[in-house]
Amino acid sequence: MTLEKVKGIIDTMNTYDFIAIGDVVIDDFIRLKDAEATCDLDQENCKLSLRFGDKVPYEFNQVLYAVGNGANAAVSASRLGINSALSGVVGNDERGKLCIEELKKNNIGLDYLETDPALPTNYHYVLWYGPERTILVKHASFERNFLNTIVAPKWIYLTSLGENTEAFHHGFAQWLKAHPETKLAFQPGTFQMKMGTEKLKDIYLATEIFFCNFEEAQRILATPETDHKKLMDMLHALGPKIVVMTDGIKGAYAREENGTCWFMPIYPHDPIERTGAGDAYASTITSALLLGKTMAEALLWAPINAMSVTLEIGAQKGLLTQEKIQEYLAKAPADYKPVQI
Repeated sequence: MTLEKVKGIIDTMNTYDFIAIGDVVIDDFIRLKDAEATCDLDQENCKLSLRFGDKVPYEFNQVLYAVGNGANAAVSASRLGINSALSGVVGNDERGKLCIEELKKNNIGLDYLETDPALPTNYHYVLWYGPERTILVKHASFERNFLNTIVAPKWIYLTSLGENTEAFHHGFAQWLKAHPETKLAFQPGTFQMKMGTEKLKDIYLATEIFFCNFEEAQRILATPETDHKKLMDMLHALGPKIVVMTDGIKGAYAREENGTCWFMPIYPHDPIERTGAGDAYASTITSALLLGKTMAEALLWAPINAMSVTLEIGAQKGLLTQEKIQEYLAKAPADYKPVQI
């Protein structure tokens, strides 16, 4: 099967500062009203329950095109004034065409977006209850050919890809070795974490900055360790120079290459729905570093963009410009600042 470049793209490739690699998906948000969430006493290990074998009413649904971790990161960078593109694959179907149009609206470069003549565009169902969501995912087994034509950017942001991509990851690691001028931000998705650190050893070793949340860190490292600094040290030992680890409403932690560690609280807010908050956090830090900001400055930007995303439905509508981030910073509480730990 041969993938095709999206129609209408010129043969001469553009140069980008930021290219995100990730599966393009459509999210169908279904707002539940007749459900129940049960958690442990510490509010961990929560489960969503629906009546089995019955008709369950919902409030409404909303379909969002051209989302997914990679697309979210590309749009985030674009909103912050960075020349960004997306590498991914959509089906040669009506849903794929709608995704392409949405990316164009967000000024995302499409030089490395491909279409598959046989497989359908990824479609996910988002079960939304309270401020949280459970996502039913299905990733088509797309081929990926963009490494044959890519012009090296300043940064590549690698995130969620499907199960059939181990060979692609190894090829990409070889490409990175041949292009040391490009820095890698790595925010692994579900299947990349399932592949394990040994299979993706060459990616971890090539990573400039690594992103995950607290629970994902424990899963990646196969450890019950709960100390944030120790977890970041263990992730750093896998290869990434910089590690950023979020911990929900508790805040986030960062470890710089020289061992300096930071804690950053959240920006006060009352979330509507949290899809895409992690993507906003990670892509904003990457974008800030690309723009020449320090880690302490990047940590000031990221929670604001993540907060804004949770005030809207979906992962992209709430993404902010630099000017809007500065407006929030101007009215931030006194304790909203990174603290060295």
